[in-house]
Amino acid sequence: MVLKSFILTIAILAIVSSISHASDPSPLQDFCVAVNDSMAAVLVNGKICKDPNVVNADDFFKSGLNIPGNTSNQVGSAVTAVNVGNLPGLNTLGISLVRIDYAPYGLNPPHTHPRATEVLVVLEGTLYVGFVLSNPGPNMKNKLFTKILKPGDVFVFPIGLIHFQFNVGKTKAVAFAGLSSQNPGVITVANAVFGSDPPINDDVLAKAFQADKKVIDYLQSQFWWDNNI
Repeated sequence: MVLKSFILTIAILAIVSSISHASDPSPLQDFCVAVNDSMAAVLVNGKICKDPNVVNADDFFKSGLNIPGNTSNQVGSAVTAVNVGNLPGLNTLGISLVRIDYAPYGLNPPHTHPRATEVLVVLEGTLYVGFVLSNPGPNMKNKLFTKILKPGDVFVFPIGLIHFQFNVGKTKAVAFAGLSSQNPGVITVANAVFGSDPPINDDVLAKAFQADKKVIDYLQSQFWWDNNI
């Protein structure tokens, strides 16, 4: 009787455990609209897999991260990405890499990666970095975590949270970052809010930002630099 109860308990725990770990895989694109079309291509993580018989070493190789990015732009930074879009061998592996170059006082503007956690290491220069937590309880402000980083320092930006890096030095800075997705995506806050196409209704933004519509119209008329990763 005791043995039967033990076996039953183990069986129930195994079922509960398998259910608790069951979930859909994380999407690797912004959306995937269902289509009732038998001729539609079937994608794996947003890509069609290459025939394994013709795969070669070049599919897993990319050069060029030794070349500084062009920081002559509005924000004074440049992101050079290595992801599934330019290194096909990353498909299904769940990782990617970026090099970020900063001019003196250059900024990688507040942005978020909807599909990845980011770990950043500074190679050169001094960076002021930080991220903001998700909305807290009523009448509470979002908490900001910041740090000054120097060469050799590492900082983590949790998945989905708004974060930034700012070069506080008088010389250039360089950092590398790893991301936990082959296609992490990026949403630059200012670009998304004020530079969408078509524009978000200025009544909506005026109320959201508690600002005059003329201010909103001015911001929407600006060119917003897309510092994509």
